[in-house]
Amino acid sequence: MAPIPKECDYLVIGGGSGGLASGRRASGMYGKKVIAIESKRLGGTCVNVGCVPKKVTWNAAAIAESIHDSKAYGFSVEHTAPFNWSYFKQKRDAYVKRLNGIYEKNLQNDKVEYIHGRASIKSKHEVEVTLDNGDKQLIKATNILIAVGGHPTKPEDKIEGASLGTDSDGFFDIETQPKKVAIIGAGYIAVEFAGMFHALGTETHLFIRHETFLRTFDPMVQEKVVAEYERQGIIIHKNSSQSKVVDLGDGVKQIHYKDSKGEGTLDIDSIIWAIGRSPETEGLGLEKIGIKTDEKGHIIVDKYQNTNVDNVFALGDVVNQGFELTPVAIAAGRRLSDRLFGGKKDAHLEYENIPSVVFAHPEVGSIGLTEPAARKKYGDSIKVYQASFTAMYYAMMEQEDKGPTAYKIVCEGPNERVVGLHILGIGSAEMLQGFGVAIKMGATKADFDKCVAIHPTSAEELVTMK
Repeated sequence: MAPIPKECDYLVIGGGSGGLASGRRASGMYGKKVIAIESKRLGGTCVNVGCVPKKVTWNAAAIAESIHDSKAYGFSVEHTAPFNWSYFKQKRDAYVKRLNGIYEKNLQNDKVEYIHGRASIKSKHEVEVTLDNGDKQLIKATNILIAVGGHPTKPEDKIEGASLGTDSDGFFDIETQPKKVAIIGAGYIAVEFAGMFHALGTETHLFIRHETFLRTFDPMVQEKVVAEYERQGIIIHKNSSQSKVVDLGDGVKQIHYKDSKGEGTLDIDSIIWAIGRSPETEGLGLEKIGIKTDEKGHIIVDKYQNTNVDNVFALGDVVNQGFELTPVAIAAGRRLSDRLFGGKKDAHLEYENIPSVVFAHPEVGSIGLTEPAARKKYGDSIKVYQASFTAMYYAMMEQEDKGPTAYKIVCEGPNERVVGLHILGIGSAEMLQGFGVAIKMGATKADFDKCVAIHPTSAEELVTMK
């Protein structure tokens, strides 16, 4: 016999940070009956194959850089062995597994019922879940939240032999450190992986389709970080395309490509495709209730996370808002529950001035409009302040070992309201949060100028810039 149908006020499809934040608030704060469905591991992309294990790996790369830099400060650090990738991976995996358990415990604490299985929408109030044992569980819900996230885009149908490589999720499954790696992509995931591999001692080739990477960021960021990666020794194949990948045996692959220097081949240990992400909607049954999507398959929502079906909502990487960031999904999820169940009728996430960071080498921080976007929106009322300098950290080092620091403040109107801030250099990730608050509050250049500088720091340049 099929299990008895379950009923709830709020059914959350997807066990990532955004969906669970919304479900926990609805249950723990507002007392609603909530059921959450997840077919893989709790925590979604961020916890399992995204922000968390990525930042842990970046930390390891940063330590490697510090060991290298320490010689300039009088230290003599001897390596007794190369970086132990396998040991590091085991500890990283254990940390992620512990977080999976914490997520499940938090659901229990907030009385959210958790079902492990694959969801399929049957009607605007009914979802069928295929359980791990193959049984089907029907759930009837007053409200449904779709927060299923995304997955790496695959190039298999376009490039012969592409399946010989892995993707940005598969990066975290690599058991032994490659001696030579090819990364294909120009977004923040590809750029972060390239920086980490290189810092940890892998010969790193980065294939990009144009002259620069991070092309949604300000031109200053693109120019400076590309130049710095080249200075460090990362091999960037510009204006490149790949035609096929061949298995040469013994774990060696050969990638055939074109770039700005002509045609070539490269023998490689690992290939990582980081060419974008796609919404995780296959088999979900959106078409059964007429949920509208854009040309890339993202669910179309308004600022309140409403879909075109009145009791169905969506948020996170699966929607068309364009901010595939964990804190965005969490904030949107909590505000959605405030609106649906907490009586806050206008609660919604403001999608303007959301800060974001790239854990590249150096770190990059950005909030608001790029200079070109600001000039397009505001015309001649734009004024830009810019500074490039060498951080004091590098004072003891030889010129060839010094990294860049560059800041740009984009202002608009007679009061010079700050509408864009773009920074790169040591500490940019932590630095941006406080300035993000100021910009969210409508800070002007004069407000920046009134703040007394903290000396000696790189951040002081942002309040003394002329």
